Amino acid sequence: MRVDVPHAWPADEAEALALQDRLRPLADHRGPGPAAPRLVAGLDVAYAGDGRGTGDLVAAAVVVIDMATLEVVERATATATTAFPYIPGLFAFRELPVLVEALRALRGPAPDLLLCDGHGLAHPRRFGLACHLGVLTGLPTAGVAKTPFVGRHHPAALGPARGAHADLRDGTETVGRALRTQPGVKPVYVSTGHAVDLPTACAHTLTLAPHYRLPETTRHSDRLSRDTLAAARADSVGG
Repeated sequence: MRVDVPHAWPADEAEALALQDRLRPLADHRGPGPAAPRLVAGLDVAYAGDGRGTGDLVAAAVVVIDMATLEVVERATATATTAFPYIPGLFAFRELPVLVEALRALRGPAPDLLLCDGHGLAHPRRFGLACHLGVLTGLPTAGVAKTPFVGRHHPAALGPARGAHADLRDGTETVGRALRTQPGVKPVYVSTGHAVDLPTACAHTLTLAPHYRLPETTRHSDRLSRDTLAAARADSVGG
């Protein structure tokens, strides 16, 4: 898969903030996005150590799933070392370079939708990982996170049934949704990244989570990133 990166990766916080400000207007949160995607890719990154330093070994995984069968049709991975420090709100710059390399390793058709383990609009500057990935690839992209980052919902507004949802509000702005994918379990937190609207992103997330809290895209990419990291660490020790 071809992914062009029309900018240098930032070297420090000031450059990263300026780049987010420059790219933010390019993210389209109105969608509507693909009504019936055939292929959906999950993206995740695993870290050696505590994930906060530079020079940490990281492994990215992209897993493409057939929406009709929920079967994996392609996998791709990449490993690297982090060059950007851990700074809240700029975490994407630790993950984007290796995720781009994993996407470039895909040989099949481009996915119709990308779901990353992270946030999009639900971000302090409204430009999280899912937004940046969508702008770079031009593909519909959303974030499906395990925990909220920006925005809160009233607990009473989220019912216990599968499919129940409540808006994540940051002040007066809706930045995402808490979505219950299984009865009585903790919700996931969905926010738009690019070229897909929030109801569509939530509908596809729910379809991809028939049995477990996390969608199959996240489950498979999380496992593959961890396995890839473990293999890379073993190789480095053995070498």
